Amino acid sequence: MIAPRRVTSTQCEMDRELVNLPLNTRHHKPNHPETTEPVMIKPISSRTILALLTLLIMTISGCATVDLGEHRAESAQQALAMAAEEDQPTVARDYLLRTASNFQDQGRHDQARTLLKSPQLGNLTPEQERQRRLLAMASAQSLDDKSWASELDQQLDTNSFLDYPDRLMTRAAQLQTDIQALAGNRLAAARTLILLSQTDSSLGAQELHDQIWQHLQSLDASELEAASPRGFEDEGWLALAQAMQAPQANLDQQGRIVRRWQNRWPGHPAAQIPPTPLALLAELAGSRPENIVLALPFNGRLASAGEAIRDGFLAAYYADESADREKTDIRIIDTSDDSFRETYRELSDTSTDLIVGPLDKARLAELTDLETLPVPVLGLNYLNDDDKAPAGMHQFGLSAEDEARQIAQRLAEDDLRHILAVIPYGSWGDRVERAFRDELNEQELVLLDVQRFMEDENLRSVTADLLGITVSRDRAIDVERTIGRNVEFEPRRRQDAEAIVMVAAPTLARQFKPLFAFYYGGDLPVYSPSIIYEGTPEPSRDRDLNRVNFTDIPWVLAPESGLREQASEHFNNTRGQLGRLFAMGADAWQIAKRLPLLQRIDDASISGLTGKLTMDQEGSIHRAQQWAQFRDGKAVLLEEPDEAVDQTTAEQEPDTE
Repeated sequence: MIAPRRVTSTQCEMDRELVNLPLNTRHHKPNHPETTEPVMIKPISSRTILALLTLLIMTISGCATVDLGEHRAESAQQALAMAAEEDQPTVARDYLLRTASNFQDQGRHDQARTLLKSPQLGNLTPEQERQRRLLAMASAQSLDDKSWASELDQQLDTNSFLDYPDRLMTRAAQLQTDIQALAGNRLAAARTLILLSQTDSSLGAQELHDQIWQHLQSLDASELEAASPRGFEDEGWLALAQAMQAPQANLDQQGRIVRRWQNRWPGHPAAQIPPTPLALLAELAGSRPENIVLALPFNGRLASAGEAIRDGFLAAYYADESADREKTDIRIIDTSDDSFRETYRELSDTSTDLIVGPLDKARLAELTDLETLPVPVLGLNYLNDDDKAPAGMHQFGLSAEDEARQIAQRLAEDDLRHILAVIPYGSWGDRVERAFRDELNEQELVLLDVQRFMEDENLRSVTADLLGITVSRDRAIDVERTIGRNVEFEPRRRQDAEAIVMVAAPTLARQFKPLFAFYYGGDLPVYSPSIIYEGTPEPSRDRDLNRVNFTDIPWVLAPESGLREQASEHFNNTRGQLGRLFAMGADAWQIAKRLPLLQRIDDASISGLTGKLTMDQEGSIHRAQQWAQFRDGKAVLLEEPDEAVDQTTAEQEPDTE
């Protein structure tokens, strides 16, 4: 029997023309295109005619189909349409899977998703189902499609990747892990990698252990407690994750926890090759500078600031039970007069391990022409944007720009998109406005208007301009002039604003807030930096600030700190603006003894008195402050937002430029 052949549309048209020709004649084209002549042919037998007719009928019947084995669809819809016309379901499904793979190769994962989620890919063979799952995981991961990932996660278990041949098993396991993590199932992702480490010994253990730990450390205590161990390795990993969540454990204590776990689980793979962050914790927790120089100004305009930082640093040192007083030597020098570049050169020739200071920005900048600092420096200020920090320089301070950035981030978290702002004139206000604008752009928020003001300026007119009242009045005046008579008129504030950012000291803020209400803006939420709060409760004076949200440091908002209670008995600079500098000095000690950890562990942090402290790749310390709101004239601590702020926050202090 002759099998039907697949043909192209051009071949079909040619076949139809052949069928329409008389069987006993044919024509040829002579030189003249308009003439034809009959040609004599031999008679054809009836058996030959029947064979030709059968062949032509079979050929024409094949013209309605396309060879899916060779077809390349331009879109998902075209592929689905072609597959729907295929008589053989297995062929159609193979075609759709192959087309989805082609779309992925082209980076067209949206088209692949359309095919892979189509009902036409139902009733798959086991081999086809494995192929579909692998393709689906790849596209869901590339598209960051959490909803699809959740659907796929429901179809997976830890052993799913073992269904694939050896050449695909590692790829399948990594995709499975990515999908489980994208779906929020971090425990399942970790367990997939744990099983992979047991299955394929050729993989790098360090990289796998780092990935496993990354997933496990994201689990909270309740998730870890609810997890039932699945074998020796699984139980060991869970025990490690639970141990590292010890409440209030600082970096030093965490290092000791890692070493204790290693002693209890000596045969566990992670005890022999710990995740990189934990290995660093264990290695560096006991490593800290022994000879420290505290370089601060004790004369001139920054003298009181220098004294507050010094007192905070020493108070934290003596309250630190982990400090080795026999080995640690702290030397204090005055940087008020001499060139710090020369001071640093002299200290470099001594056994100094770390210099904490200077406080003055200009003196810190004296080191920027050096390529590398042989003795590390923890500067207590930040360089200007156009100054490059040399290797070995770290920067920590209370920066107004960083606080402005945190306010912009909070506005985005609260879904307030269109913002008004009042900011004082001067270089300090210029820096605040520039940082605020930059972060608003980063968060895709809109700054509708900024009104700058002087301390002695008429704040009524500033507020009227900010809320659009002045423009509204001017329109009314124009109307009266046009019609030639007085009209009754009630001004309206601009309706596009969703929030106000008020950068003002307490005395001015207490005037601004009632004016917002007077000019019809009392319904707008107000956000402020910590300059608005003097740090000491004054309910009778601060009632006008009710409902204002502001950011400040834990030292101010959570005064139950043990160190603060002790320090208040011996120092007179623990409150107000100097109190913030006292807390900064205390955190400088915490940073000084943990610099190696902050440098080498990406997610390392310190719960400091000035906020949650982290270090970026350039060596700058960033702080996440807390949020509070004035209620009945008192500062009330607010709950943390759903997503932690990852930028530095700060407080305005005496300008150290």
